Amino acid sequence: MTRFIEPVTLAGTHAMLEPLSHAHEDEVKAAAADGELWKLWYTSVPAPEQTRAWLDTALDMRDRLHAMPFVVREIVDGRPGAVVGATRYFNVDPVNRRLEIGHTWYARRVQRTAVNTECKLLLLAHAFEQLDCIAVEFRTHWMNHQSRAAIARLGAKQDGVLRNHQRMPDGSLRDTVVFSIIASEWLAVKRHLQYRLDLPR
Repeated sequence: MTRFIEPVTLAGTHAMLEPLSHAHEDEVKAAAADGELWKLWYTSVPAPEQTRAWLDTALDMRDRLHAMPFVVREIVDGRPGAVVGATRYFNVDPVNRRLEIGHTWYARRVQRTAVNTECKLLLLAHAFEQLDCIAVEFRTHWMNHQSRAAIARLGAKQDGVLRNHQRMPDGSLRDTVVFSIIASEWLAVKRHLQYRLDLPR
């Protein structure tokens, strides 16, 4: 049976998205250690001892639920460098041609750089231009103000807030902010992301 999302490597000038595998375990640990990202209580970045379980869960989502998890590899001087984060397509609805981009995190040293902008451009272009999606969603914790601002800067529009949407590992309840980009908006969003990538750094 043909999958809605086949494994694919997406490459740009600043970053490359590579399908996740167990072979990435040590590189994922190293990336998450830059900033000790697992200490941010409202994210799901794996602590070192939880990396294998995080990988197992991501790959299980791929096998059972049509998801496609990626590691983010930095490109330096035109060549692939270190893994600096992770992201994935998930909540995939092949019938209605919708998906969500999320489970995204980056090592501290590449946060607020061109890496995230280019990764979103690559993922959105593949979703709208190759998978023929009609909508792409982004969701984040109400308390993750940095993530909410970053999603809005992409050009996504806020759809609403799902109150008490999920129970967090610490027992707290998450209010989830939902954003989306629809197919008719894609051209404008694409031009906006390309413009941001072309700005002097």
